[in-house]
Amino acid sequence: MTVIRQMTYQPPGRHAATVETMTFDRLRELNDGGTQRADFHVLAVVDSGRGRVTVDFLRHPLEERSAVWIPPGAVHRWNDIADVAGHLVLFVPTAPVTHATRQLVASPDLAAHWRVPDADWPFVDAARGHLLLEASAPPADLLTELPEILVSALIARLRPPHAEARFAQPLFQMFRAGVEAHFREHHDAGYYARALGYAPRTLSRAVQQVTGRTAKAYIVDRIVLEAKRLLAHDRLTAARCAAALGFPDASNFSVFFTKATGMRPGAWQAATIAR
Repeated sequence: MTVIRQMTYQPPGRHAATVETMTFDRLRELNDGGTQRADFHVLAVVDSGRGRVTVDFLRHPLEERSAVWIPPGAVHRWNDIADVAGHLVLFVPTAPVTHATRQLVASPDLAAHWRVPDADWPFVDAARGHLLLEASAPPADLLTELPEILVSALIARLRPPHAEARFAQPLFQMFRAGVEAHFREHHDAGYYARALGYAPRTLSRAVQQVTGRTAKAYIVDRIVLEAKRLLAHDRLTAARCAAALGFPDASNFSVFFTKATGMRPGAWQAATIAR
């Protein structure tokens, strides 16, 4: 049975710090190859080397001048990172100080991996360097707000995919927050449209503008992700998943899951555990 290590934000020796940094060398010392879930954000910037990280059942490459963002609650595992060089920034959800970066950090569907364009790299490297310098200051000289300001600058310079569309589409932001709060009870896009006071087509257009998916598809994907977490990591049966996710019975849940993934819940669970 795979054991998920639950990690709580605990910066060494700096109880008030909301931002912590480490190298991939340090990650290799701490990493046991196991599966983990954190209550903080992990933002990695890769300088060189190749490896992989698995985030919520999707494998993402680690490569030169790329970034990885793992939000709180995402189940992840570092793979083949022996020759990866770079830094990781760990921070609590309230650390960023600008309105734009706070909005982005609040998003539960952050892009896990993207490559930094060559033209942007010098700015990313400079923002990271300043953050690393401030984070290394002696405790007596450490000003808590400076790392928070600098992690905001780093996030802004990294320009995560779809960030601008998210900021420009307030309806999607409200929809996203509603789904995250109620997807276990409400599976119908019409519910969210009514709750927000918009026509279903208007809502779906807004969601598609940001994600490339319809509102219905977005909700389905969120439910499927949670179902996979429950099946693979919590080892729940289809019946218990059905109850946890608001389905009337195991049969109804099984039909939903099979239609969305092409596999029955039990078969998917067995195949995933066997890997």
